[in-house]
Parts: sequence; C-alpha cells; structure tokens
Amino acid sequence: MENKNPAEILVVDDDPGHRTTLKTILKTWGYRVSQADNGRAAVDHVRQSPFELILMDVRMAVMSGIDALKEIKAYNPAIPIVIMTAYSSVQSAVEAMKAGAYDYLTKPLDFDELKLTIERALEHTRLKHENQDLKARLKNLADSRQIISASAQMKSLLDMVATIAPSEATVLITGASGTGKELIAQSVHANSSRSSGPMVSVNCAALTESLLESELFGHEKGAFTGADKRREGRFVRAHQGSLFLDEVGEMSMAMQAKLLRVLQEGEIQRVGGESPVAVDVRILAATNKDLGQMVADGQFREDLFYRLNVVNLHIPPLAQRKDDIPALAQHFINHYAGRNRKAIKGFTPRAMDDLLKYPWPGNVRELENVVERAVILSPGEYITEKDLPLNISQNSSRQHPQTSTQAGASGASEEGRSLDQMEKSAIVSALERARGNKSEAARLLGITRRTLYNKLEKYDLG
Repeated sequence: MENKNPAEILVVDDDPGHRTTLKTILKTWGYRVSQADNGRAAVDHVRQSPFELILMDVRMAVMSGIDALKEIKAYNPAIPIVIMTAYSSVQSAVEAMKAGAYDYLTKPLDFDELKLTIERALEHTRLKHENQDLKARLKNLADSRQIISASAQMKSLLDMVATIAPSEATVLITGASGTGKELIAQSVHANSSRSSGPMVSVNCAALTESLLESELFGHEKGAFTGADKRREGRFVRAHQGSLFLDEVGEMSMAMQAKLLRVLQEGEIQRVGGESPVAVDVRILAATNKDLGQMVADGQFREDLFYRLNVVNLHIPPLAQRKDDIPALAQHFINHYAGRNRKAIKGFTPRAMDDLLKYPWPGNVRELENVVERAVILSPGEYITEKDLPLNISQNSSRQHPQTSTQAGASGASEEGRSLDQMEKSAIVSALERARGNKSEAARLLGITRRTLYNKLEKYDLG
C-alpha cells in the first residue's frame, strides 16, 4: 500500500554508485530521498530542510561522518542517524553511538537489515513524539483536573484559555467570588511556555499595604523593624514563571503605581534597597470587582487597568451555567467520599433538583461546601434532599408541596422572585443557622467575610 506521507531520508556518501543504489532501493520502499556527497554538505542540507532519517558513511574526504553526526545532533538532536562504513571496528562503532547515532551498519549492506533498521528508527521517533504529546496532554489535564465543564460558557472559556495560554500576554480574570478564578490562572500557566517555571500566588486583599509591598518585592536587611535578613519577594520567586495577583482590585493607589512600574520596566526594587533587580514574570491577575467602574470612580489607575486587561477571561456565576452543577457536584462527591471513607455514589433525583433550583450566591465554592457537608451527614449510598442545608430545600419547596411545611409556614413562595431576592433569602437563612455569626454564615455560603459584608450592605441587612 502506498505511503501517503513518505518519510524524507538523506543519504550521505562520497561514493556516487553507492548513493544511486541506496536511492533506488529506498524509493522502491516508498521513501523520498535526498543526497549529499560529504559531511559538510549533509550539515548544510539539514539546516535547510527537515529530514526524518539520515544514512551516513563514516569515511568521507571533506568532513567525516562522525564529525557531521556531531554537528547535526547539536543542531537537531531529534533526527535519527544511521552510520554506514566498510571499515567495521568496535572503536568506530562506540564513537558513533556515543556521538548520538541511532544504529551502526557495515558495508556491504544487508538490505533486509537496512530496511528493518530504518523502520525501527522511524517508529522509535514516532513513538517518542507521541509520548511527548501524551505527557504534555496528561500534564495539562492534571493541572486543569478541577475545572469541570459541561456548559457552553465554560467550554468556550477553556477554549479561550488554550488559545491565549502560549502567549506572553498579561491576563485579567474576572468573576464573582467562588467561581474558580485561581483554577483558571493555574490552567493558563500549565498550558504556557512557562509551565516548567514556578507559579507564585499572592492575595492582595489579605495583606496591608506595607506587608504587600514587602511580600511582592522583598526587602533588605534592616529595611524595617524585624527585617533581620534580606528576603526575596514573590516577583523574584516567580522569575521565568507566572505571578498570580488575586483580588488585585484591593490594591491601594500607591501599590498600583509600584506594580505599574514593574510592568513597564521589568524590574523590581526591594524595600530598603537601592539597586533594581530584573525579573522575567508573566502577570495573571484576578478580581471580583468591576475595575472599569473603579477607574471611572478614580479608585483604580487607568494605565494599570489597560496593562492588566490585555486579555480578559470572565467566569460567569454558577447560576448562569446550571449545566455544570451535576458534573461539579459529582466531582465533589467522589473527592469527599474518598476522603471520608464513605461509599456514596451520587444524589437522588429530588436532591439534584434542589441543587439545580438554588441560586448559588457563593458559586462553586458554596457548592463544594454543601456537598462536603452532605457527604458527612448522609447515612446512605445516595445524598437525599434531607442531607442538604435548609436554605436549599426551602428555596425549591414550591416545587415539592408535600415537604414544604417550613416554607409554607413562612410564606416563602419562590414564584416570581428575582435572583437578588433568592440570594438575599439564602443569606438571611445562613445567618439564622449561624445564629448571627457572620464568619460561620460566610463559611456556610462558601464566600469570604468581605464578600458577605458587601452583600449585607447591598441588601441593607446590617
């Protein structure tokens, strides 16, 4: 059967009769053939055209096969090279193999042996490439294993990640708290040319301005009280990798100016230091705020916003991608059932219906929290609606009148209610369950205290 993609083989020999013989038989076997009459010409050919395999004589006048082998391997180590010689010796064979030859054949050639050697070399190269591709795919899969997507929105987002990840572009990831912004950042890094380098993260909302500056840029010994030695910052730790700036919208204007300078100059200055330090870092930033509105309100630098927002990846809230809920919930069951040594297989239809009807103000983080709790509480193989938090079952009670006693008593019909109204109801319910403890209510909702306070202010809940 004709090979639709025949391999290109370079035959290198200073004997024109031997070259012609090899060319004829190789073409009979279905290969494409180029020729060179010395080692120097072979090196030049390789620099100009791709070859899948090289057959090369050892003894040639202008440049020997061993010298040409070394130059070609230095230029492109992936090309398999089979050495041919009429002067068989252990010494020359060892030298060729040490220099990177795939195999060593003696003249006069046994054509059956030659054919088998060529087939093995080409198959070895093919398998090597397939193995490299498989390793890369498995690595990317492992790095992105927690990104569960069934919805069109998330599949489109992940396609965008795959498109922009190999570039050096700064990326701004936006979305509500709990949507998985850091997982998207990890996926961008894992699929980039910097994947072998570090990915370093810092939460800009968790540190004061002075601590954030020291954390990002490092400090010199004696720069401030307690600085008993030099400390490298996260920019230096992320050199030749990626730096993930979470909650970048929480940065002060002064810190924004310092970050902008790093992006412009490609260098940082340690706190208390005098000499700049060059850094090669790709910035991945994330925020749950509307930075465009913050720019309009004078709370965020416009020049920094445009520096960060080269590529924007927006993660929609879970309420807008309900198709992801079953897959995410099952993923969390598998994880927490294994961790807690419980044989839980899934959800009852009623329990899943309740999950699908709930507005998820805390997004994926809240769903994970709910599933973990249900796994711990569930006595059987399937999680039922009774294993879910009260606010979730109350939310869908209008769909199940036979179990709506509590909801009916409070008159909590969901008919005609907006997403904001359902979110407010979920927050009130969580506060009641937590007996007014805001930290516990935030944990139950799967959101941060800061986000809870913002929503309390939004809904005027004090």
